[in-house]
Amino acid sequence: MRLVPVNVEKALLGGAAAVVVLSLVTALAVPGALAPPDRDRPPAHVEFTEMTVAPTAVAGDTVTLGVRNYVRHQGGPARNVTLLTRAVDLDSGFVATSETVSLGDLTADGERSPQVNLTVEREGGYRIETVVYENGSRVATGHRSVRGIGALTPAYARSPIRFHAFDGGAMPTVSVAVQEAGEQRTTLDVAAYVTNTGGQSEPVRIEYVARQAESNLVADRARVTVGSVPSGHTVTPNATLSVPSGYNYYVDAILWKDGVVIDSTTAAANLDPSRTISVNRTTEDVALNVSDFETGDAKSGERPETTTRTSGGTPGFGVPVALAAFAGLALLARRWSA
Repeated sequence: MRLVPVNVEKALLGGAAAVVVLSLVTALAVPGALAPPDRDRPPAHVEFTEMTVAPTAVAGDTVTLGVRNYVRHQGGPARNVTLLTRAVDLDSGFVATSETVSLGDLTADGERSPQVNLTVEREGGYRIETVVYENGSRVATGHRSVRGIGALTPAYARSPIRFHAFDGGAMPTVSVAVQEAGEQRTTLDVAAYVTNTGGQSEPVRIEYVARQAESNLVADRARVTVGSVPSGHTVTPNATLSVPSGYNYYVDAILWKDGVVIDSTTAAANLDPSRTISVNRTTEDVALNVSDFETGDAKSGERPETTTRTSGGTPGFGVPVALAAFAGLALLARRWSA
């Protein structure tokens, strides 16, 4: 048996070529195999790009603001990146609240948009500030101011039902008519313009209150339930109020939903012929006869039914009587002393 000599040099060259080919195939098949190590990449760069603020929950005395921060990362890995977001009161400059969110280590280039929730008092305005830290060092900042927080409507008070406001105040929202005039008491027919501004309607209640203008004493009150009102429609639920004659009154209309006041308006009712009042407290002398404004039955048209009503029991407020009695006692005392 004859042995064939092996060319050692060719065998070594062939093995080396196989290793090179295998390395090239691996480099092409595995992404990033030819990429330089982290130490060869440019330094990490983290920047703050944008902030958006929107209310996420509105309560009676607080509001929760959803703050979304946009952060862009480029270059090498950014280690232990955190964002501190705080709300600073615009009036006092005090920090109302703050929250911190961690992004961890950022290795891939791109933008992140973490959100934090800040709960603040529902009043005034705030400056929302965000500070970006990398390994405890501040690397970027951003801010935005929000105002008019108190105008946000709490969830429990949201309703499309509102008192209608006429352009330029050409007409009062609450109309007041004299239904019956007497020497002791006058019956008023009051009606408010109520509009569904849009959306699904739910039952609400209107409370009418007659207040004597100078003393603010409540002379009478009545409540009316308003059922479903079609979107974009206006209704005029009415009620009657019995008040002492000869006085001027403010008639308040208060809109209730589930035990919460959601709207209110006021009109004036002038029953004193010597002077008049208005919502802006203007006074002048006039000659007015209440009986000239009697309208009889003013309850025509479709109106929701009055549910409850509470009337005062006295025919007047008793102030003139008390003054007369006081003057009489003073006169008797003078005679006795004489």
